[in-house]
Amino acid sequence: MKGFRVVFLAVAALLVMASGIAVHASQDAPKNQQGAANLSGLHDFDFLVGDWKGHHRKLKDKLANSHEWEEFDGALSMRKLMDGYANVDDNVFNTPEGAYRGVGLRSYDPKTGQWAIWWLDGRNPFGELDPPVKGHFDHGVGTFYSTDTLRGKPIRVRFVWSGITPTKAHWEQAYSADDGKTWEVNWIMDFTRVAP
Repeated sequence: MKGFRVVFLAVAALLVMASGIAVHASQDAPKNQQGAANLSGLHDFDFLVGDWKGHHRKLKDKLANSHEWEEFDGALSMRKLMDGYANVDDNVFNTPEGAYRGVGLRSYDPKTGQWAIWWLDGRNPFGELDPPVKGHFDHGVGTFYSTDTLRGKPIRVRFVWSGITPTKAHWEQAYSADDGKTWEVNWIMDFTRVAP
């Protein structure tokens, strides 16, 4: 547990540095929330707690009319933080170009009933964080959106979690260059739980 705490503190420090937020700003006390908290989605990611094997299928050139995919395996290990209001997963990607790691950090906003998800790519640990995708689960499917740029052009980003069972889960990432009219799926992950 001590090792995990050290990893979490290191990840938190990297997130603060990468986002360009002044360290003292995190010490400001948040304003009291008004109204009843929406806790309907607080446990949406509980299914992901634990260790998973992943099989990845990734489009080699995103939004470039390429249909060449690469496949590789990996692993994911997820733990809850902040009494369930946040969680973090450590990912390993065994790509044909070589292995690398990444960290997914999620937090739940009880004012909106939504989750925000940030990504820290281990290949560029001091790079800027992508804007978080935000969303929620509806009937067992989690859909999350953000606005970002790719090669200097604006895009919409969509994550979708689906096919969730106690031992399986499916994730897809898609980009849209036309503000959500059409989507191109560019990364698919299928997860299988590792038996404890």
